[in-house]
Amino acid sequence: MYDFIIIGGGPAGISAAVCAVSRGLRVLVLEQEKIGGVIGKVSIVSHYTAIVEGETGETFAARMKKQALDAGVQISYETVVEVQLTGKTKIVKTNSDVYESHAVLLANGTTPRTLGIPGEDTLTGKGYALNAAKSAQAYAGKHVYVVGGADGAIKEALYLSRFAKKVFIIHFEDKLGAIPEFTNKLAQLGNVELLLHSRLTEIGGKGQVEWLQLTDEKTGVTTKIEDEGCGIFVYAGATPNTQLYPELHLENGYIPVNEKMETMYQGVYAAGDICVKQVRQAATAVADGAVAAYMAEEYIQLQTAETE
Repeated sequence: MYDFIIIGGGPAGISAAVCAVSRGLRVLVLEQEKIGGVIGKVSIVSHYTAIVEGETGETFAARMKKQALDAGVQISYETVVEVQLTGKTKIVKTNSDVYESHAVLLANGTTPRTLGIPGEDTLTGKGYALNAAKSAQAYAGKHVYVVGGADGAIKEALYLSRFAKKVFIIHFEDKLGAIPEFTNKLAQLGNVELLLHSRLTEIGGKGQVEWLQLTDEKTGVTTKIEDEGCGIFVYAGATPNTQLYPELHLENGYIPVNEKMETMYQGVYAAGDICVKQVRQAATAVADGAVAAYMAEEYIQLQTAETE
């Protein structure tokens, strides 16, 4: 029996784990892939207090993992397949074991949204739906296309511009939705072109992306672009990973919480991008996790006192 099981090893989960262990709780973090979550996959970490110069998602995630392990956090790499939240004892089933705890934190974040376009299934990973941090150098001197106009997309476009011959940004609105810090830097580059009020509606090729089709949002006119060997990087938002929690009331797929990060059930907390919230950043996720850990400790102490 654990005191606190944390599902997800991103900034929210690791923050909660480190805080909870420091307060004497027996903690288990369940992570199905790598520590770091979404931020572990970005090219550059920004807007986080006291990051080291040149911090990448990979280095940030590595330092998170080291901090957790040094603190005594137990991390197990398993896929959670079922969670029972309503009872006093929380039950978490994975692909290899069954765990019990007094409290649980749901911090398994989001999954990047796909476009659902023809060619997506067969060409993913073959020039399409690439990761900028890992694939940028492979497209040195080539054309790359970035789908999206928000902060995440433009930050990765800036990174890709260091390597690519030309970066095309495909965005369905008339202007980008990124912050001035990023758009001002973009305006200074000579190898970036905006393809506004356009959507990527089809891709094709044999074994790799050879062409893409854009559709104008205003006129409906389609344009086929022949560009063999190009790379396409998609940043079209995200979907919350809440399919494991049918017992919970959701709002647009996200988990509502109060200021204590409590859900509708006692002993069940949620933190990070999986929650209903205004700002989804590493900084806010870390804060969520810390709050959840402190509140979980209080809850566990009360439960323990009642049974003595």
